[in-house]
Amino acid sequence: MGIIRMGKSNYEGPENYRNRELSWILFDKRVLSEARNKNNPLFERLKFLSITSSNLDEFFMVRVASLKDMVNAGYDKPDIAGMTPGQQIMALNKATHELVDLQYSTYNRSLLPQLHLNGLTVIESHEKLSDWEAAYVDQFYEENVYPVLTPMAVDSSRPFPLIRNKSLNIGALVRKKNGDEFLEFATVQVPSVLSRIVQIPSEKGQEKKVILLEEVIERNIHKLFLNYDIVCSAPFRIMRNADLTIEEDEAEDLLKEIEKQLKKRQWGQAIRLEVEDTVDQRLLSIIEEELRITEEDIYKIDGPLDLTFLMKMYVLPGFEHLKENSYAPPQMVPELPPECDIFEKIREKDILLHHPYETFTPVVDFIRQAARDKDVLAIKQTLYRVSGNSPIIAALAQAAENGKQVSVLVELKARFDEENNIVWAKMLEKAGCHVIYGLVGLKTHSKITLVVRREDDGIRRYVHLGTGNYNDATAKLYTDVGLLTCSPSIGEDATAVFNMLSGYSEPLSWNKLSLAPLWLKDRFLFLINRERENALAGRRGHIIAKINSLCDKDIIKALYDAGAAGVKIELIVRGICCLKTGLPGIGNNITIRSIVGNFLEHSRIFYFENDGKAEVYCASADWMPRNLERRVEIMFPIDKPELQKKLMTILNLQLKDTVKAHVLTDKGIYEKIDKRGKGSFNSQLEFGNMAVKAAKMQEQVGNSRVFIPEMHHE
Repeated sequence: MGIIRMGKSNYEGPENYRNRELSWILFDKRVLSEARNKNNPLFERLKFLSITSSNLDEFFMVRVASLKDMVNAGYDKPDIAGMTPGQQIMALNKATHELVDLQYSTYNRSLLPQLHLNGLTVIESHEKLSDWEAAYVDQFYEENVYPVLTPMAVDSSRPFPLIRNKSLNIGALVRKKNGDEFLEFATVQVPSVLSRIVQIPSEKGQEKKVILLEEVIERNIHKLFLNYDIVCSAPFRIMRNADLTIEEDEAEDLLKEIEKQLKKRQWGQAIRLEVEDTVDQRLLSIIEEELRITEEDIYKIDGPLDLTFLMKMYVLPGFEHLKENSYAPPQMVPELPPECDIFEKIREKDILLHHPYETFTPVVDFIRQAARDKDVLAIKQTLYRVSGNSPIIAALAQAAENGKQVSVLVELKARFDEENNIVWAKMLEKAGCHVIYGLVGLKTHSKITLVVRREDDGIRRYVHLGTGNYNDATAKLYTDVGLLTCSPSIGEDATAVFNMLSGYSEPLSWNKLSLAPLWLKDRFLFLINRERENALAGRRGHIIAKINSLCDKDIIKALYDAGAAGVKIELIVRGICCLKTGLPGIGNNITIRSIVGNFLEHSRIFYFENDGKAEVYCASADWMPRNLERRVEIMFPIDKPELQKKLMTILNLQLKDTVKAHVLTDKGIYEKIDKRGKGSFNSQLEFGNMAVKAAKMQEQVGNSRVFIPEMHHE
């Protein structure tokens, strides 16, 4: 398919676009709004606040770090919203400081008092311990903490120590007890091998009390520097540039090059410093100077640094009544009852999976059965992120040991999973798998598995295509869809995909699949433009797209032009969105909503009305330049009417959500939906209920008939 050429758009100017990074801040604020929402169970609010902190860490290590690199390199080309890297950093400094203030206001004013009312007291300072509690804490320190600590002083013979990325430390100014007035700097890292949450046995027997590990250490820090007086001390934490720079063309061995770069991640340029807001200015000045950090990159925190510890608080026993218990666990897939022959079931019909409402087990079973099946000749799979103890990795290794031809593309450049993926790659190679390390300059982000099987009527190819990773752990937390099929045309395409990945041979044409970086973007532009042409000709035009991010300018322009032609465009965009609503000539034709709920919305689903001949697709790709131009991605059509209906139900229910949805206004802010007259409807809860209903019905009717739930929410 050739490049789509359209007439000049009326929406070229930067005023028609939002900055990507500021849009991301709005996303983290939507997550934070769930922590502030008093209708959510208290411990779920803790979890959402922890997620905002984890999100912000990654944002700084990658996105802010990248902008700083651009500024340092003198790069000043504006983005699609007309902002240079320097202007973006200035705007982000203001926005992120406001976000952090809101995080800690939520923690201090809302969550801490509620925790206390519900029987969990967080002792904020070691100075507030009772005599009995202080004695317990001191004994705990002597027995459990002191042996692990490594105090480090700075003097003429000992330089300022290397402070690891994201590590929590306690800095101190100390003075020799011999009367010398000279102040010296000292520091100790809060050991990550110990739990940061220290439980204190309650004197009353009922109330639970906890104190954070850094408070325990700070209380006893004088025991680490026996010949010194502690003048002042305070926790601090730094964030470093963690965006790997890999010259793949010059790297003879990509695996070794990435291993080398991973070590550098701990010592990259410091780009953010968090300190307690009561820190002594003399202590702060030393840290600031040694780390060469600027004033605007210092975050003075009213509370404990690094709120990701709240995720550990979430799992404390005894508080199940303060957690979300409305969601059913992942249910059996009606078409794939336990112990079934999965290949036989796929031959009967294409099967659509909806995680986490339906269990991820069939995907694991697909690989496991293939590994054991004497008629399976080959298994080929792409792996981007997998779990720590992955059953899929184990099944692939077993398949190789059983003599199958196993080819696995392990994406070593999957950000923050590089180390994990290196371990898996080596293990798979040891088991006899043929391991491919991706393509030079591209990340392979597609999710595809091909099983080649010898059957009575010849060779048959079975394929799994998905919107999410082959990760059985995150499959319980992320919403994704997957397709199991033995369609000959998709099987032929799947073979071509793996031949392209392993041997760089591009097929002359594709039957069903659309791949990035060469063909997918043009396909999307064609589909959007077809809706526009239909609308201009007086025919029906309607687009619904569910994605994680939208920041590709060509796609946004095409959507604007389609909206201006009268196409109804409904977008469900979880995170970044650079598109503006309510532009002149478009009005209400384009709407944007974001759903932030109990599960992370991760599936990518696309609907194009096509004047009554609807086409529905799923993909691994978002509408971002990196996905469409710098990654190997796959979009696959869902052709079977009953499966299209299932996907349309997913889209329609999310468009109906009034509980977890935020709508983007023409002013550029996201607002919760006014429920007056609309009632309360939570799409994620409904999907869970539908999965339970379908599984129960299947149990009742047995394997003789597959139940497909009524799709009534239009």
